[in-house]
Amino acid sequence: MQVLQVQLEVGPDPAEVGRARRWARSRLAGSGIGDDEPLADTLVLIISELVTNAVVHTGCPAVLRMLFAAGGGVRVEVADASDRPPRPRHADGDDTNGRGLELVDGLADRWGWQPEGAGKSIWCEVDRASVAPSRGQGVMSPGRVHC
Repeated sequence: MQVLQVQLEVGPDPAEVGRARRWARSRLAGSGIGDDEPLADTLVLIISELVTNAVVHTGCPAVLRMLFAAGGGVRVEVADASDRPPRPRHADGDDTNGRGLELVDGLADRWGWQPEGAGKSIWCEVDRASVAPSRGQGVMSPGRVHC
């Protein structure tokens, strides 16, 4: 199976989240995923949440990677320098944060995290055929799963 990988270095500044979204949209279009496809919106939302978490919670640079499988699946990885595992939280009604990993869990087909160097990588996978208004829960797994 052929896989195309692209990556972007993200600085430790919240303004970098918008740059990561724009970069992701252009790479999605270049891979054949149209801006009008629900998959593009889903992936950009996931990327926004994961990059925001990396920038806000670590204050360190991060690396955003997208891997495009020949079968249409997309894997998103965000690596940062923090070795602290992600902590999924449940946000209450008026909370303004704490929903990022809940969103990823609801939108991705699979997600998890793994140590990477001195830090970690949080990853998720979205199967092109499965993007629909209602979908099942993701599965958090500590191991690497391929598209």
